[in-house]
Order: sequence, then structure tokens, then C-alpha cells
Amino acid sequence: MSETIDYYFSMVSPWAYIGTKTFNAIVDRHKLNVNYKPVPLGRVFAETGGLPLGKRHPARVRYRILELQRWREKRGLNFHLRPKQWPFDGTLADCFVVAALADGHDVREFVARGMAAVWEDEVSYADGGELVKLANALKLPGEKLLEAAKSDAINARYEQNYAEAVKVDAFGSPCFVRDGEVFWGQDRLELLDDAITSGRAGFKNDAV
Repeated sequence: MSETIDYYFSMVSPWAYIGTKTFNAIVDRHKLNVNYKPVPLGRVFAETGGLPLGKRHPARVRYRILELQRWREKRGLNFHLRPKQWPFDGTLADCFVVAALADGHDVREFVARGMAAVWEDEVSYADGGELVKLANALKLPGEKLLEAAKSDAINARYEQNYAEAVKVDAFGSPCFVRDGEVFWGQDRLELLDDAITSGRAGFKNDAV
């Protein structure tokens, strides 16, 4: 029986982008089911004690650039450390994914190519035009999904993802939840792979 992973992320997250190929390889190897759950990352940070990039100490900002370079090399990627259009409000892009899911579409390729476009091609999804273009290229109904992404119903689902993320301690992007155990960050993907391979039950946090 296939396992299911709850995947909390934002389309604007560099770390979710960096881990995409590795995560998808794990999904394919273990034939996993994935529940894609885009979340409003700024609100998740605010609720769980994280800080947006602009409010972090300069030492942490500088270290982030080092980490991006290390993982760019480690994962064999080629992307901009400071894309021209980034940061931008990721709400519309995230809700577009939620809308595609609600309409019954497989979003794996859209998410992978969409995040890559932000970091490799310096694309912005702030106004929705690029979202429609990408969706149409993947044979998804771009205009229909863009309209849905702006609806109250889809925003309510996005809000539900946020509430679920906070509840399960998925406090950043990406977070992968397997059997109640949170793996935060693309640098924990190898640990996720090990846990699935072993078949062990999810570890529980008994300290609180």
C-alpha cells in the first residue's frame, strides 16, 4: 500500500524549488501519494516564530546566500541567487495550485516548472499572466484556474492549508509530513527517504 506525504510549501520558496527534483525522485521510487498543500508562508512564519527575510539579522541573510550556493552546487542546479522579480506576493500562485487541485488536476509538473521559472528565469507570478501561460502550456485551463484562484472558495481552502500547517508544526517551506512526523527543509529529504525505506513509524515529539 502506497504511503501518503503531506507537502506544505509556497511557490515563492527557494528551498522548495531546490528540493523539487530530489523529492519527486523519492516519490517515484517509493510510489508515494502526495497531498500538495500550498501555504501563505509569511503568515506561517508570523504564527510560528519565524521571520521574513527582510527582518532577519544581516548575518543570517548573508548565511542564506552561502547556503543557496552550496545547495545549488549539491543539487546540480543553475539559478539566480537574487532573481530580479523576487520577492513578490506568492498568494495568487499558491491559490492557482489550490484551484488546479480542486479542479482535479495533477499539479506535479506545474509546481516543478513554476518554481523553476521563478529562480531560473526570473519570472514573477504577481499578476497572473505567467501562471496562465504556464498552465496552458501544460494543457491546463489557465484562464479558468486564474479566475478560480481569486475566488472565496479557493482562498478558504488556502486558509485551511494554513491552519493545518500550524496545527501539525509545518512551520516553513518545504515541510514534508509522513505519519505525523515533520521533515522541515529540502535538506531533510534524505532523512525522509530513509524513514520511508525503513518502514518505521513516524517519530513523535514527546517533549511538549
